[in-house]
Amino acid sequence: MSGKHVLALSGGVGGAKLAAGLAAVLPPEDLTIIVNTGDDFEHLDLTICPDIDSVTYALAGLNDTERGWGVKDETWQAMAMLKALGEADWFNLGDRDLGIHLARSWRLRAGESLSDVTTRLTRSLGIAHAIVPMSDAPVRTQVRTQEGWLDFQRYFVAEQCRPVATGIRFDGVPSAMPSPAFAAALAREDLGAIVICPSNPYLSVDPILAVDGIREALEARKVPLVAVSPLVGGTALKGPLAKLLGELGQPVSNRAIADHYGDLLDHLIIDEADAADAEGLRAGGLSVTITGTVMCDAEVRERLARVALSAARIETG
Repeated sequence: MSGKHVLALSGGVGGAKLAAGLAAVLPPEDLTIIVNTGDDFEHLDLTICPDIDSVTYALAGLNDTERGWGVKDETWQAMAMLKALGEADWFNLGDRDLGIHLARSWRLRAGESLSDVTTRLTRSLGIAHAIVPMSDAPVRTQVRTQEGWLDFQRYFVAEQCRPVATGIRFDGVPSAMPSPAFAAALAREDLGAIVICPSNPYLSVDPILAVDGIREALEARKVPLVAVSPLVGGTALKGPLAKLLGELGQPVSNRAIADHYGDLLDHLIIDEADAADAEGLRAGGLSVTITGTVMCDAEVRERLARVALSAARIETG
């Protein structure tokens, strides 16, 4: 069989954008999108899966492109009532967004796996491509600060990433197995490439790599692994990556991104604003493509997806 199936690893807003670009240029049978679930948490007795929802909304055309997260044309009546009642309001849930959390939570309580629930919800929204959680077992990202270990959403949303980070861990590993569709995608005879979307390596990709057996499987792969750098002009467009790199003693550079992935990485795609980084990266034996990586609209998302697939030697129509 020809190797044409693409396995994409995604987390965060940047990851969701490229996942949508890949879905626009690849048929459903040629793409599996694996999504970070380390950001998941229980809130108001609901199971919230921010990265799964970001990819879902992006592929369904429901995402709020101005705010960068959640559903477009959202209303906030439920949150207003919660605040009036004195309940926790530090994590915003729009009225339409709340619907997916309610549907997910009661299905999980009924005994369905996160994989099955995700498939049910995405199909209901008209998405034909496979959006797959990295594991059906709970894995929770935690950030070490001077105040101790903080759950990711407490650090990211409630504290706005203000505390200095001194370490990161993933509660639930080892012992969290890859979801069945993740394991199946890795074992496909027609697997042709792995694409790491422009996601935070520490907070969005490392949780996926921490799932039992995944790093070893990627080390043993026989197909190209291409990553799109989340840095543009020597910093991160969104999120705490630049701050986090500095606090962990790393330079805010594409060299740091490449070094973090190490031998897993065959090819790094960097933004035009960072073109000066290419020579040093290539001197270290890494293949590099320079292109625009700021995905401001669907056309750019699709163009970047084609660039990433070309780097991985995957042909598109």
